[in-house]
Order: sequence, then C-alpha cells, then structure tokens
Amino acid sequence: MPQKSLFENAPPQWEDDDIASRLVATVVFATGVNGGFDYTIPDKLVDAVEVGTRVMVPLGAGNRLVLAYCVELSRGGAVIRKLKPITSVVDPHPLLSPSMLKLAQWIANYYITPLGQVLESVLPAGVRGNAGTRLTTVLFITEPDNNAANNTDTKVTELIESLTDKQRQVLDALRYSSEPLTSVELQKTAHCSSAPIQALLRLGLISRRTIRRRNTDTADQSPPPTLQGHTLNHEQQNALNKIAAAIKSRRHETFLLHGVTGSGKTEVYIRAIDEVVHGGRQAIVLVPEISLTPQTVSRFRDRFGKVAVLHSHLSDAQRHHEWTRIVSGDVNVVVGARSAIFAPVPNLGLIVIDEEHEGSFKQETAPRYHARTVARVRAGDEKVPLILGSATPSLESWYHAKRGKYTLLSMPRRVRNLVLPAVDTIDLRNEIGTKTSSGAIHRKLHEAIKRAIDDGGQVILLLNRRGFNTQIQCQSCGEVVYCPDCNVALTHHREREIAVCHYCDYQIPSPDKCPKCGMPGMRYSGFGTQRLEHEIKLRFPDIPFLRMDTDTMRSPGSHERALTAFREGNVKILLGTQMIAKGLDFPNVTLVGVINADTALHLPDFRASERTFHLITQVAGRTGRGDKGGQVIVQTFQPNNPAIAYAANHDYKGFVNEEVTLRQTLGYPPFSAMFRFVIRGTDEIKTFGFAKQFAVQLRNAMEKNNKISGPAPAPLSKLRTFYRFHIQLQTKQQEQARQQIKKIMSETKPPNEIQWIVDVDPIDML
Repeated sequence: MPQKSLFENAPPQWEDDDIASRLVATVVFATGVNGGFDYTIPDKLVDAVEVGTRVMVPLGAGNRLVLAYCVELSRGGAVIRKLKPITSVVDPHPLLSPSMLKLAQWIANYYITPLGQVLESVLPAGVRGNAGTRLTTVLFITEPDNNAANNTDTKVTELIESLTDKQRQVLDALRYSSEPLTSVELQKTAHCSSAPIQALLRLGLISRRTIRRRNTDTADQSPPPTLQGHTLNHEQQNALNKIAAAIKSRRHETFLLHGVTGSGKTEVYIRAIDEVVHGGRQAIVLVPEISLTPQTVSRFRDRFGKVAVLHSHLSDAQRHHEWTRIVSGDVNVVVGARSAIFAPVPNLGLIVIDEEHEGSFKQETAPRYHARTVARVRAGDEKVPLILGSATPSLESWYHAKRGKYTLLSMPRRVRNLVLPAVDTIDLRNEIGTKTSSGAIHRKLHEAIKRAIDDGGQVILLLNRRGFNTQIQCQSCGEVVYCPDCNVALTHHREREIAVCHYCDYQIPSPDKCPKCGMPGMRYSGFGTQRLEHEIKLRFPDIPFLRMDTDTMRSPGSHERALTAFREGNVKILLGTQMIAKGLDFPNVTLVGVINADTALHLPDFRASERTFHLITQVAGRTGRGDKGGQVIVQTFQPNNPAIAYAANHDYKGFVNEEVTLRQTLGYPPFSAMFRFVIRGTDEIKTFGFAKQFAVQLRNAMEKNNKISGPAPAPLSKLRTFYRFHIQLQTKQQEQARQQIKKIMSETKPPNEIQWIVDVDPIDML
C-alpha cells in the first residue's frame, strides 16, 4: 500500500535509540483523502491501538481531528521524527478481524475503491455507532495490586473481617453475578439500601467502571432446533455427498447446484449446514430478496435454533445486536442479503448463495462489489466450500462449471417426482383490435384464474412494473410527461393521484392538461401493479387478494405478514413485481400468470434476454409444488423470442447454449472482463468534453486488442439533474487493464462540477 506522511509543524523530539522501536500505525480514512497515512502511537496508547481499531488522528495543517481505521502496525525509522501522533482510540476492541481486513483490501483493489470506503461498507453503521447501547456506570470488586507489599494484603483481609453482614452480602452478590451490575441493580440483588455499597466504595473494596450496555433486553428467543428433514432422493444425496466431503476435509471448492424449481435445493443446503454445525462451525446463507428472508429464516430456525438475520429492513440497533451475537459465536447460521457476506462469524465452515443468478447481489453504490465474487474469495481464503444454487444459473457460473472451475451438481427432477407445470403462451399481437380481451388480463387467463379459485387453489400474478399507468401522453401534441430531473417518463399512481419518477421520487399531481401545449385530455396508458390490482378487484370482487411491490412493502415486517397471509390461505390471489417470482414455496399455488413477459426484453443491456428467461422460469416454478399440479400462462407480444420460448419449455440448456454463442460472438462476459465508466455533470457539454478526454487517455493506455466503446449518452441520459455519459471497456487482460485504470484515475482530476465512477463487472447497464 503506498503510504504518505502528515507532518507536524514542530516535530516531537525523541532520543535516537527510541526511534527504531517506536510503533507506527498506518491508517486510512473513510472519506476524503485516499491512501494510507502513517502516525506514531504515543506510549499511553500502545496497548490500545490494534489493527482493525478506529482511531482519531489530526489531519492537515489545521490538525482537524478525523476518524480513521488502523490497517497496519510497524516499527519506526528516521522519518518518524516528522510524524504526528494518534490522538485517541475509539474502539476498545478491533472491529475487523485480520481475515476481514484482508478481504476488504482485496475488494478495494479489485473494484478500484478506496480501502476506507470499503471498510465503511463492511462494517454496518449500527456497529460503528454502537446503536442500541449506552454508557453505563457499573460496580466491580477491586482487584488486588500484585506489585504491592504484603502488608497491603493484610490490610485488605482486616477490612473484610470488619465488614457488616450487609456489606458481605453486597460483596457476595457482586462476586457471583454473571454480569456487571449498576448500583440500583446491586441493591435489588443484595436486598439492601445504598448505604453498604457507599461504605464499600469508601473502603476501596469495590470500584466504579463505565462500560457500554444494551438499552433493552434483546436475548435471543429462537425455538429449540428440530433436526428432522425429508428423505433425500438419489440426486439430492449425490449432491450432498460431494459437498459433505469438501466440508469434512476443510477444503475450498465451489459447487454450482443446478436444480429445477422444486427439486429440493434448500434441503441440500440444510443437510450441508448440519454437517458444518455438528463440527462446531457456522454457515452464511445469502438470499437475493428481503421477501425470501422470513420464509428462509423460519426453515433454518426450525432446524438449527439460533439463526442471525442481516438485511436492510433492520434498524441500526437490531443490526448491531445481530452482529454482536455473530461475533460471540452464539449463532449457527447467518441468513441475509448481499451484505451478510461480511458477517463476522468466528469459525466459518460454509457459504451458500441461493438464487445465485440474481442481479441484486451486486451493490449499486461504491464499493460496487458482487456478493458472489466476494464469497468466492472469502471461501477460498478461509478454505471452506461455497454452494451457488439456482434453477437458472448465471451464464458466468454455468461457463465456469462447464470449464471445470466450479463443480457442477445437477438435480433435473422435482422432489416426489412432481412434474413441472405446463406453460401456455398467449400471443397478444392477435388481440389488437379484437374484443376477446380488455384490460391487463386476457380472457383465457381470466378463465384460468376463476377455475383455479373454484378448485380451491391459489394464484400468483406477475407484472414487473409499479404504479397504475406507466405513461402519460398528450392526445393533441403527443408530448409525454417526463421528469424534469431525469430522462424518464413519469408513472401514474392512482391511489394518491400523482405522477411519480421512480428514480428520483419527483412527483406532481396527475395532470389533466398538457404541460407543453395546454390542451386538455391526457391519455393514461400502460399497466402497472396498481392497475392490475384495480382490475382484479373489479373482476373478482369476492376473492381476497394482496399486492406486493415496493410501494406496499415499506413497513418493517410487511413481507412476512403478506406471505404468512398467503401461506395460510387467507389470500387467494397474490400479485406483484419480481419480489414474488422466486424462492417462495406454496404447494397450494395451482396457477401462475405473467401479465407482460416483454417488460425488460428490449432494454439496452446485453443481459436483457437472460433476465427475462430467469424471471419467467422462476415465477413459473412457484406452481405445481403440490398434489394438485399447476399451470402457467404467459402473455407476450413475442412468443417466439428465444428467452420466452425456451422458458415456456423449461429448457435452460437450450437457452444457455444459444445465449453463450451470441455472447462469444460479441465478446461479452464471460468471454471478457468488463469495466464501465459513468461520467456525470450538470453541464451537458462540459461533461461530454471530459468524457471524450478520458476515453482518449483510456485508448492510449490500453493494448489495441481491447475493445473500448464510447463515450455515448447512457441509456438513462439524465438522472437526478445530472447528464450521464458512459464508456465501456471489454478486455481479456483484466489485471493489466485494472492497473492502467488506477493509474489514469490517480493522475486525472475531473472539474469540480463533474463526477465519475468505474463499475467493475457491471450488472446494471442503464
């Protein structure tokens, strides 16, 4: 790590023989200045400063106190005379283990992000801020001074012998308490007033100490485990045997568990984790959606008892509590979204990523890490197996498995030999100008819904668009109502009669006349989940239904309440966006309807076809999991598109073979590494000018066999008042390209009004 020094105006004076032995701490800052900086450690702080602790240090000519992370300790040299000293230590114990610090340093290098910024992402805000705790004064028995003369011990003995019965009772209560006690707590425990406590304090037999304690009792209320599972079929057992062999030999191996929906992948995870827990170690399980967490947590708690949960809907205090439980080793399994990959388990034995193909495992802000990639590195460093599970693996994972980098485990049949549901497609092109259908739901789908409900089944309807109408347009001049800060059409939300931008939350009252020509008569078109909900209410007025999207699932626990109601049969029709499309296991679902399969098919993104195939296949897999069987109806304007046609036939291999050939022809991942640069600014011309300058530097620095595209306006060319241009680099020399990019970015300073980012292995191309 390149190190810099922050110099004193008047350096401290030391004897020459002290210099070589003086400890120096290398620190990094969470924000602002990049790189490592050296500070001396004063004698009074030598025992307190450790790698992984946070410290306060003076920065700059004004010696402004700034929080920093200690990332390295070393002995001093001649330059030590000019270094500033650390002012204070923030943490009584390191917040980062050596292995976690090593992982953070890898992330900083691979994703071209300052280390301090990575550490802020690794450590949740609730942990950094000790959320849910307070400083409390407690009492403890004064330890004898081992260096004191023997007559001191005699004096203490004489004092104890002279104590009253109440005072002795207080000492005993304090001695045998399992945790520190405040004065009030000690009075209750010893059944006394404050008088004997004050007397013992004056005699020096007990002392006060300030510690940090939780505000409330947050003891874990997990049920006792019930380690009973289903009998595994041959394919499940074969997969488990190979995973268990890696667990027992404590070696790293990445397994791609490719099992069709309903093939019992979760049971394989549970049996593998059982091997880990019986060996005294812990497991991390990542799931892509917050909606999956309650169901997943419930299954793991039933089997393992103590399970910690980490996801974005936790408060800072809850997250800090879970983090503390994990550090203490008090949990067997950690379940959570992508950031759970940083869970500080003391003895990691296995990492599982369910639905590994999901794009939500990629962080959208710096550090822009992919949890799957980070998991592979962490599992390798800690020599533990990694399981990547999916019915529709990402092309990258499938490619690595086919080349032998991953071990492929196949489960092509559903448990109990249940059949995959029949998939019917409705060609919406044939319905234009006819009276066979009106609204979002085709007549055939309407009849199928009625039939499923009449037969005692339940229905899932997928529409991956929020709001009521997705476009508002003037019927006179054709003007579409756009967000003034983003190049995005506003979405009509009928509940509050507003038009909303889903990117920056800009909103206006729903317009009744054109903002450009002033003519009345706006046309509201397109379908969102609100409109689908309205249509369900009109078509099936007596059937209980529920909508799940980010507009309805905002409150804590809302996902769990919604899915519980559906599981218990209180809700017959569940409609929503992609959050209902994966991982959910409801045996009574006999029909799945996809309202519009084409919503993401033609986005300017080379993964658009793959995402569409994943979504249809995954939501189709929610049905046919019980004895009643299941049916899937897909409404589309492009039934012959490969993504839709292969999904309708449950043909993953057919789709992936065709898509891999296309990717190879165009040189897209996994056949190259990709870096995406986004340059944004409030002045369109200046921003484009800087983007062109950067592209020239990039082309001059790279080998000729690298492909550089751009600069060009990003698909979302304006977002939150910023004009956006992007540049795309495809290369087979990833590490050499990374070093050149770092060099260019360190030597190039954009104007103050222009910002830029580099996204390594990008998922979002908009």
